[in-house]
Amino acid sequence: MVMRNFASVACGLLIACAAVPAAAEDAVVVELYTSQGCSSCPPADEFVAMLTADPRIIALSLHVDYWDYIGWQDNFAQPKFTDRQRAYAKAIGSRTIYTPQLIIGGQDRIEGYSPVETSEHLRRHLSATSPVQLVLERKGDKLVIRAVANPPLTEPVRVQLVRYKPEETVTIERGENAGKTITYHNIVTSWESVGNWSGQEPLELTAPATGREPAVVILQSHGPASIVAAARID
Repeated sequence: MVMRNFASVACGLLIACAAVPAAAEDAVVVELYTSQGCSSCPPADEFVAMLTADPRIIALSLHVDYWDYIGWQDNFAQPKFTDRQRAYAKAIGSRTIYTPQLIIGGQDRIEGYSPVETSEHLRRHLSATSPVQLVLERKGDKLVIRAVANPPLTEPVRVQLVRYKPEETVTIERGENAGKTITYHNIVTSWESVGNWSGQEPLELTAPATGREPAVVILQSHGPASIVAAARID
């Protein structure tokens, strides 16, 4: 029953999203904070896997390290992802972090696995328009980032470069998920700030992007807070 509900909600979301007009460069970022050692996380991991089917949703899995003490070390986890999740909590005056947790567009926070609530937030974000046009171009081992805002932004944003691994299957031998084999999707391997942009004049900057992993550029208000634009390039 749980899996049928999961599939029907996710498929319904994708169908509904397909009817929402959006510019080609508009995309909604969904950050999933998850862990291989968290027994509540697999349904959220599967939900994010289904979200990757919609090109206007950039779903990213950030594995945190605070479950490792239970007996299974998450080989995707990085302390900086835990720090990012804590920064989101601090931005709203909270001391508590959860797994699984979804953060949509840098604004909406969802604790636990809640596909209906997630779908409602996604529909709202997908129906919105951004004043920023963001374009990415690969040039060898470099990534050229160009953006223009119309009207200009009222506050500066941080330019962030994210690299991720599209898919990997893991057999978990210990901890809460011992004995499970789980396929993870859009596994973040690095998340770096490559500059700041006032949002007044057009932006053009070049960042290193070696290797074959897909890249995502995210323009986000300081906080971390609202994501004003995001784009992906393979």
